[in-house]
Amino acid sequence: MRRTTTDGGPPVRSAALLAAAGASRACYAALRRRPPGGAARWQRTNHAGRPVTLHAGPAVALGTALAAAGAPGLPARTRAAAALAVLAAGGCGAYDDLVGAGDPRRGFRAHLSALRHGEVTSGAVKLFGIGAAGLAAGALLQDRPADRLLAGVVIAGSAHLVNLLDVRPGRAAVAAVALAAPGLLRGGPAGALAAVPLGAAAALAPEDIGERTMLGDAGAHALGAALGLAAVAGAGSRGAHGAGRGGSRAVLAVHAAALVAAAAVGDRVSRLAGAR
Repeated sequence: MRRTTTDGGPPVRSAALLAAAGASRACYAALRRRPPGGAARWQRTNHAGRPVTLHAGPAVALGTALAAAGAPGLPARTRAAAALAVLAAGGCGAYDDLVGAGDPRRGFRAHLSALRHGEVTSGAVKLFGIGAAGLAAGALLQDRPADRLLAGVVIAGSAHLVNLLDVRPGRAAVAAVALAAPGLLRGGPAGALAAVPLGAAAALAPEDIGERTMLGDAGAHALGAALGLAAVAGAGSRGAHGAGRGGSRAVLAVHAAALVAAAAVGDRVSRLAGAR
């Protein structure tokens, strides 16, 4: 990974966490006051038949992107990669939330099959949009082609993983907090980047768990992309402190392989996440 300019100490991590939480809450309040396109556009019925809103998803995506792009001490390329990956993931997820709400098709195979027959589903837009954004972000974070590819898979795969877990109120938010928390122990940009999805998810978890709103694809994908960025940064920092370039690539490869395996059995992952 390219050289960084911050030690990512506790003050930096705390600032990033609080910024993400504050920005997410502010965006959520703004969306509740004036939802684009009218309130009805953002209303849904959850698995239990209760009315919820989709406001938390865009709020988390915007709050995460703003906090990551403004985290103190991060190099310009890392800020750009964070903004690109999170906003693209959140934007593609929001498109699927709004346009594909009535589409019963789920999973890569269903959307790719529709594409082969000339139909571009909202799920296909999400699949290719998030994948392209992940590769572009990986190119900003890594120097060599193989590392860029692996980083892109980790970012896009992490976005998909968190979305697979979003099957009951609070599951994706709690998963994001649990997956981000160990990253707070890291120095460098990995610690700051891990603090961002943790703060954003924790800020709106009470509303999500309380079934007043839901993250939807927008929030789940955005949080996942941010977690992927932190994982890529963590792999890079290991290499910089003794593991070498080969060690960094090995860590990225293990992450990528695990995420591809999870995607391949996505239905099982979702069923396990939905078990009570």
